[in-house]
Amino acid sequence: MKKKIEELILQSVETLKSDGVLAQEIIPNINIDRTRDPQHGDFASNLALMLAKQVSTNPRQLAEKLIAALPQDDAIIKVELAGPGFINFFIDPTAQYQIVKQIHDEGRKFGLSHVGAGKKVQVEFVSANPTGPLHVGHGRGAAYGSVVADLLDAVGFDVHREYYVNDAGRQMDILATSIWLRYLEECGEVVHFPSNGYRGEYVREIANDIHNNTNNDYRRPAELVFEDIPLDEPAGGDKEEHIDALIARAKTLLGASLYQDFFQIGLDNILDDIKIDLSEFGVNYQEWFSERQLMDDGSVEKALQRLRDSGHLYEKDGATWFACADLGDEKDRVVVRDNGQSTYFASDIAYHMNKLDRGFDRIINVWGADHHGYIPRVRAAMTALGADESKLKVLLVQFASLYRGEEKVQMSTRSGEFVTLRQLRNEVGKDAARFFYVMRRSEQHMDFDLKLATSRSNENPVFYVQYAYARVCSVLRQLDEKNLERDLLLGMTNLALLTEEHETNLLGTLSRYPETLERAALQYEPHQLIQYLRELATEFHTYYNAHQFLVDDAKIRNARLNLICAVKQVLANGLDLLNINTPEAM
Repeated sequence: MKKKIEELILQSVETLKSDGVLAQEIIPNINIDRTRDPQHGDFASNLALMLAKQVSTNPRQLAEKLIAALPQDDAIIKVELAGPGFINFFIDPTAQYQIVKQIHDEGRKFGLSHVGAGKKVQVEFVSANPTGPLHVGHGRGAAYGSVVADLLDAVGFDVHREYYVNDAGRQMDILATSIWLRYLEECGEVVHFPSNGYRGEYVREIANDIHNNTNNDYRRPAELVFEDIPLDEPAGGDKEEHIDALIARAKTLLGASLYQDFFQIGLDNILDDIKIDLSEFGVNYQEWFSERQLMDDGSVEKALQRLRDSGHLYEKDGATWFACADLGDEKDRVVVRDNGQSTYFASDIAYHMNKLDRGFDRIINVWGADHHGYIPRVRAAMTALGADESKLKVLLVQFASLYRGEEKVQMSTRSGEFVTLRQLRNEVGKDAARFFYVMRRSEQHMDFDLKLATSRSNENPVFYVQYAYARVCSVLRQLDEKNLERDLLLGMTNLALLTEEHETNLLGTLSRYPETLERAALQYEPHQLIQYLRELATEFHTYYNAHQFLVDDAKIRNARLNLICAVKQVLANGLDLLNINTPEAM
């Protein structure tokens, strides 16, 4: 109905343009809201107030002209001018029944729209360093990013889902060296494992696999590995100097080729595991973009040259600096160190230049909340590259704490072990994990209750919503068991018999699905869809408990069946967008 009213107002605007009341170049931003007080109608528009200043007209007078130019429509029984210039619309009560027919006709397409107009949007999310398995902290960003992408897709955007693989730089060298040292242990060498190395059991498993496949090809004597290496922190030294020296020693003893082979084996092993993990969590990408690609094809140097040509780089203390303090950042940043190595930030500048060059209309980065301070420097880089920084939207995701009832679950230990996303999925299931992760605003901290997520009760929100779908399926099975057939046409012609309060409430809620979907997509807020589905499920369960569906009166029976099948369809559409299953029995 909101769409219908928008179309009617747009026709009214075009009429006023033809009459010379409004200028041809005016493009109205038509906003339709549901009214809170039924005395003010069902919907209201503030368009007259929004346009009055542009056309130097009193808002109420402009509203009167807009109302006079509105085309007639049977669904609207009255239009009133209210307050300083609001236009209130009163809808014919019988029009509410059309939503059941619309849902039946459109099926899986109900709620979808073209508001995105095919604009190209890139959504980059998760992008965790491939230095270990994904943990529960990554899970929230994975669920949130994938649902945001799917919502944008549903409202007409051309969405490109991307994972930025940080497969270059010091952390990857620390990983490769950690795996190599564990490999040396597999070979029988006695190794003093660095305090700053990756200590998780997964490192041992990769090292063991490499040893089984290559025997001692990468073995070097431990005496040579640790000869003259600076002391580690527990021994009174500097842990950073210690690990950096071990990295350099690994490269020297193995040689560039063998070190790169070892590096690649570790990277491929972990990245393959991440890909499998995300796929089984319902998260898939069009592209896994490699950071090393930016270095190998000269993109980093090209980006820095652009900044240099535009006067945004300068030399100081042997390093190259980006003058981003003048562009909104808190201070200038190093992009090339005094040793000639480019920084991670330099790669990030090149990556965003690449995004811009690929022609995306909107760039969405889903980052952990701890990256908040990184946003100004990236915006500064986009400005310095000559781009409109408003194209960039950064969505922050807060961490999630795990609980089992009242007991908080320890997330990590000194040994480097942590609760992985796979462990979470195995315990609570994909559906519950995804639902819980997007149940609240992404920037809000969340407590994830494992006990609640696995319970089969109405207190478990995902169970509650899925159970509503299963209950409709149960009614349809009972229909077959009673040797009754659903008469779709008879039900559609008798929808006006649905006059119970529970029924009219359901009809109103069903009609709000398209606008809820559009709002959730444009505001990047999947929790709005979750709230809607929970409300729809609540109204259905209340209806189910208060009334019988398979009554003797065929007209009422089929009208009610059509209504609950519409509920079933909308639940399926919403859960599908969340990549959550719709079980027919629970």
